[in-house]
Amino acid sequence: MNNRRFNLLDEPWLPVRLQGGRVCDLGLLELFERAGEIGALAETAPPGLIAEYRLLLAILHRALSRAQGRWTDADRVRWYRQGLPAEAVRDYLEHWRERFWLFHPEQPFMQVAALAEAAETRDRHKPWSQISLASANGNAPVLFDHACDLAPRPIVAADALRTLLGFLPFTPGGLVKVLRDADKAGALANTAAVMPLGASLAQSLCLALHPPTPAGHADLPNWELDPPGGAQLRGEPRLASGPNDRYSRLSRAVLLLSDEEGRVQWIRFAAGIALAEDAQAPDPMASYRAGSHGPVRLSFAEGRAFWRDLPALLPDAEGLASRPAAVLGWAANLQLQLGGSEQPVLVAGLASDQAKLLRWRSERIGLPTALLASADCANALRRQLRRAEALFGDIRTLAAGMLAEIRPDPAGKDTWARARRLFDAGPAPALYFATAEHALGRLMALLGRGDSDDLARAEALWSQTLLAAAQAAWQAACDGLGRSPKALRAEARAYPRLLARLSPLRPAQPPTAVADEEARA
Repeated sequence: MNNRRFNLLDEPWLPVRLQGGRVCDLGLLELFERAGEIGALAETAPPGLIAEYRLLLAILHRALSRAQGRWTDADRVRWYRQGLPAEAVRDYLEHWRERFWLFHPEQPFMQVAALAEAAETRDRHKPWSQISLASANGNAPVLFDHACDLAPRPIVAADALRTLLGFLPFTPGGLVKVLRDADKAGALANTAAVMPLGASLAQSLCLALHPPTPAGHADLPNWELDPPGGAQLRGEPRLASGPNDRYSRLSRAVLLLSDEEGRVQWIRFAAGIALAEDAQAPDPMASYRAGSHGPVRLSFAEGRAFWRDLPALLPDAEGLASRPAAVLGWAANLQLQLGGSEQPVLVAGLASDQAKLLRWRSERIGLPTALLASADCANALRRQLRRAEALFGDIRTLAAGMLAEIRPDPAGKDTWARARRLFDAGPAPALYFATAEHALGRLMALLGRGDSDDLARAEALWSQTLLAAAQAAWQAACDGLGRSPKALRAEARAYPRLLARLSPLRPAQPPTAVADEEARA
């Protein structure tokens, strides 16, 4: 028993924000007891935040499966309104208490004890930053620190645990060279993961809770399985048995090494239980948009406002334009029974390019329930966002033409390519989409109502907004040209084409007003 330390049920390790705004750390038992008092998890690292929600969802799902086997949306409505069945969760956690020790000689939580004896790993240590998505390690780019692989600073057990949880689902695929040369990526690598949110942690878990496991099918989390050995780690990639498996898959084999004070400076590290992807059973928190060669998993792109990709979160009747995350469908089903008009959504994750970590982000968006439940409403929003993208593309082409015209070889291919890069690097794109975003909430609310008058108002609102966005972006592009005679001539030649493009966005005007505007041009 002396080798057992830091039990997740009792030790405060999960940061939460209480309804009054205070942030504190709680163990799993207290967290589920007070789930109705907790507003949300307070983890600041986006990968860790998503991973912690996934851990809680797997625990809740298995606790309910153990207590009652099956449940319906009516049960979720009751738990949403009255609170989670805390006794069932407490009984489940106590039943598996032995599997929730962070430091344990046989089955440490979310780790592989066999690494202590394996010939490939028993004498090899790596710094704990190997599993930190925010730290410099190996040849990965620096994100938030300049730590040295040879002298990592020790971290407390709670920090090590949260770091490990965030690493496993978001680790990119690539070289490992221990047990296998390379390993596949985690379940959410290069993904903008989605989590529906409620007014409390209890409500959030009810919204995102996956359906009961079908009879005769086992979908067990890692802590309910036998400890993995070398044969499993060297084996072929395995399909996930269900969400509980995905939420707790050991995509890398890790063993935390603690010092006498319970801090972690070094780890053992190897290839894990590789996850094989099934196109028919994608991750419940991953959304897909249409690509030139099939569905593309939604991620975060540098300099691109996430709302431009909102259609990927919304239903499509034919399944061609998007494949929204399953958790959004589960949340929409519950909201329809509750009569809720809006569903707040957390979108968080890590973008990577192969093994290179690029950026992480976390955003919160309020989506009308009608947009999540109705393909017709979703398609109405898609059409409006396509209008915004098409208008921006035309402005970009006109502005690039101006920039090319003031260069020595205005018709050259390289000149145009450079002109487009200059426009993209300038303030005009950000100004255009930031201006358009101001009306996005009102646009979605009108489209969510769905009647003809609201659709007409949405069309007029968005036209007015795009007109303002286009004018602001055009002014920024013109300011970047300078005031040389060549620049003024280029602007004068492009301006009539801009007016023609913007004309459909303007409200109907009396004939005299149109004539006056043409005279001014």
